[in-house]
Amino acid sequence: MNKDLTQSSIDRQSILNNPFALEKAQEELELKGIYFTNQQIADFYGVSLRTVTSTIADNEEELTRNGLEVLTGKKLRDVLSHGNQFGNAEVYTTKTTKLTVSTVKTVLNFSMLLKTSEKAREVRMRILDITVQVLENKTSQNTKYINQRDREYIPQAQREAVERKTFTNSIKEYIDMGNYKYAYFTNEIYKAIFRERAQEYKTLLKLTSNENIRNTLYSEVLLTIASFEAGLANDFENHSIRLGRKLSKSEADEIIGNFSSQPMLKPFLDNARTLMASRDNSLRDVRHEKLSEYITAMSQEDYEKFLGEQSKSLEQQIQENKAVFERLKDK
Repeated sequence: MNKDLTQSSIDRQSILNNPFALEKAQEELELKGIYFTNQQIADFYGVSLRTVTSTIADNEEELTRNGLEVLTGKKLRDVLSHGNQFGNAEVYTTKTTKLTVSTVKTVLNFSMLLKTSEKAREVRMRILDITVQVLENKTSQNTKYINQRDREYIPQAQREAVERKTFTNSIKEYIDMGNYKYAYFTNEIYKAIFRERAQEYKTLLKLTSNENIRNTLYSEVLLTIASFEAGLANDFENHSIRLGRKLSKSEADEIIGNFSSQPMLKPFLDNARTLMASRDNSLRDVRHEKLSEYITAMSQEDYEKFLGEQSKSLEQQIQENKAVFERLKDK
């Protein structure tokens, strides 16, 4: 995983939102305790206390989002009364009225912000390695099909398969072009939704000629494609019937252009682009440059969906949904 965590706040947050990588990092780095003081962080990274406080001042919003907290009053007294919450650190005196503390997540966040600390650089590199290891272990070293660990994958794949058949039938019946029209209009859908041709996507994911793109798509993205196919199939049919003949390529192109520019579709397109670009960036280490404006930090909920207890391999899903899968195969 080739990411410069000192430069990209999105990449930093994506990794910090990964509870499985954080748990492994805490274990390997022996970060014992619930809370860590600024002095403990300074000692851990081999920097001055002033450097830590300066880093907090410059990045307060990000660090606070990742667990930095100023304790006062009853919460401070409760924390100080349990010295083991600070690992092996000395317990502060009862005269302490305010204390800035960090969680493990915050400590790891500091490693991505302290650019001059050699220890921070080592920790950053280790976190990246751990992130890759966790993904590979969960997916048997094949993140290409990590989308299929979503419990919603099979139902949405089935729905898309039905709409795909309706769409190809409409192309056959209502568009006057050679057999290349099926690949052509598939590409037009990809361009309208993802700003990428099918071959561009296959290249990014390193898919072979025999691998089907749709098998790598997230369930929400499949739903957007199914909606697109259903809408276009209907428009092709209506325009062809109205004209009393098959549509030309230019007429079909115009229909796709008008359909994809409908305001009602914008939220669905934005969501599909954001999910695909952000998840691929974090889960597959694939960056869709044409969708770079849509890349956001992957959420903890998404990590749970694809790596946690609620996620299941496709084989497990098939065994639990045999009847559904048999219908899917027949489409």
